[in-house]
Amino acid sequence: MSTVKRLRAETSVVVVIDIQDKLLAKIPGAPGLLRNTGFVLDVAALLEVPARATEQYPKGLGPTAPEIALRLPANLPAKTAFSCCGAGTFLEELEMLRRPNVVLVGMETHVCVAQTALDLLRAGLHVFLPVDALGTRHDLDHSTALRRLEQAGAVPTTVEAVAFEWLTDATHPQFKAVSELVKRRAEG
Repeated sequence: MSTVKRLRAETSVVVVIDIQDKLLAKIPGAPGLLRNTGFVLDVAALLEVPARATEQYPKGLGPTAPEIALRLPANLPAKTAFSCCGAGTFLEELEMLRRPNVVLVGMETHVCVAQTALDLLRAGLHVFLPVDALGTRHDLDHSTALRRLEQAGAVPTTVEAVAFEWLTDATHPQFKAVSELVKRRAEG
């Protein structure tokens, strides 16, 4: 029987993968991807869940979208490898956080997200994929990648499910603040 993977704020980290303007321009549903990524990052900040991010070849693809970058640490590691684990000491830094649950958001689902997820799973970490904060240019690539990653052991979810799983209970001190973020997200 497989182990049930459950998110807890104190054991989680969010990783934002390559949400860059030149890539976003080609992603259907980019506004929703930005809104949902911003939401999960805002909830993470309220609940003291650290966030990390990477940029794929920023010299050619540009920087992280401004509305996402303002929610992230400065000096994001640049990479040419598709997996974030190929970005210098990324994996070692992630392991030093001692947070085994990694929530991956970003793009593209079938390339950088998939290769990162597979590398993190191989490293023994638990990978959660809020499907409403992942994007790619083509639906077939997105859906196929999600099926493959789920079979490999990643857990599909949504950003709102992540938020409430992190809270655990309506008596959590940040429940009202997170509820406000939920309402704001619903308003678009």
